[in-house]
Amino acid sequence: MLQTDVARPAADRKAIYGWLFFDWATQPVHTLVTTFVFGPYFASAVASNPAEGQALWGYATAAAGLMIAILAPVLGAIADRTGARKPWIAAFSLPLVVGCLMLWWTAPGSSHAVVVALIGFVIATLGVEFATVFNNAMMPDLVPRERLGRLSGSGWALGYAGGLLSLVVALGLMASDPHTGRTLLGLEPIFGLDPATRAGDRASGPFSALWYAVFVLPLFLFTPDVPRRAPLAGSVRAGLASLKATFASARARRPMLLFLIANMVYKDGLVALFAFGGIYAAGVLGWSSIEIGIFGIFLTITGTLGAVLGGRFDDVFGPKAVISAALLILIFCGIGLVSVDRDTILFVIDTAPKTGTALFSSPPEIAFLALGGLLGAAAGPLQAASRTLLVHLAPRGEVTQYFGLFALSGKITSFLAPLGVGLVTAATASQAAGISVILAFFTAGLVLLARVEDR
Repeated sequence: MLQTDVARPAADRKAIYGWLFFDWATQPVHTLVTTFVFGPYFASAVASNPAEGQALWGYATAAAGLMIAILAPVLGAIADRTGARKPWIAAFSLPLVVGCLMLWWTAPGSSHAVVVALIGFVIATLGVEFATVFNNAMMPDLVPRERLGRLSGSGWALGYAGGLLSLVVALGLMASDPHTGRTLLGLEPIFGLDPATRAGDRASGPFSALWYAVFVLPLFLFTPDVPRRAPLAGSVRAGLASLKATFASARARRPMLLFLIANMVYKDGLVALFAFGGIYAAGVLGWSSIEIGIFGIFLTITGTLGAVLGGRFDDVFGPKAVISAALLILIFCGIGLVSVDRDTILFVIDTAPKTGTALFSSPPEIAFLALGGLLGAAAGPLQAASRTLLVHLAPRGEVTQYFGLFALSGKITSFLAPLGVGLVTAATASQAAGISVILAFFTAGLVLLARVEDR
């Protein structure tokens, strides 16, 4: 049986905006570091070749996912006992910032660049993912249950908008074409960032750290936290015992169990998609950081629109319907993307080779851009509706623990999809073959989700 809530008033506007700004604050870590700037830079300029870079990035993503899977439920259970969530967010802000700062010391040709890049990426990923667990758990205390979809969708939309602005700043003012030495806006990089050492690409890490430190402040200043209930020392044992009971409860709640398994599978695919999207475009189409950046800006715009509409659809049709539609779009667009290379569309349709230097001027590039836009529009609603469905299914008073299980289900096997991409890429020396692994995860997640009863 699903528990129902007693109607509660919404928090005041400042409190809600403070919570929403967490998504704005963290998005550059995902947009700049993981997907569109630093990840492609690592694969194209730090690793020995793009295929090896994609494989190494997959192994690092898998390692971070395994650590999150182990620790997130434990931390969530302890946090439910201690009560307050903001101290946990503050604690995990430190590794987020430190990991991003480390990425500066990864100049091409440096003997330690590969190791520093991978370690910094893993540390930053752990920080942002753990902090997100506790931020998500604040949702039921901010708005009534019937408005959770709009709250979650608005958070993702604001996050995408933050990612868009940060990407414009990074590409327009910092990251430059190594051949021309100019940024996307045709300017010399600010602060004397040297194009020869790809300083603008490396600066995406420190810039993401600074962005987070500034824009997470409204959460701490304006969003109320639940009262502290017990000291940390006495809560560890009780929290672990409670976690054991939560596992048993999740197994007994068939809709929750099926949803967590479905979330586990399709989130694996989503993690891999974000980790390899820019790397794939760089290797298969030969796009530079400028072209990848424009592609990222376009995806961020479609993602923002998708998240806003998805939140509205969530409140009207329910989160399960939104997740299902998003997965169908991801599957069909994913098939389209792997069917494209520099000379081919839909696997068998040959196209004329690209001539000249105009951006996105060949048919494969146009097809890739269009399919990517639809994919970006689906990714936001998928994630926003997933956390809404978790709140619908979780019993009151145990939300943080269940968000810990939610993080567990999204991470416990999240090393499998990146690892699969890495292994298949290494075995076939084909980026397209490696990326195809992701589609199997989306398909399996959709099949499992169909069996979830959302009342």
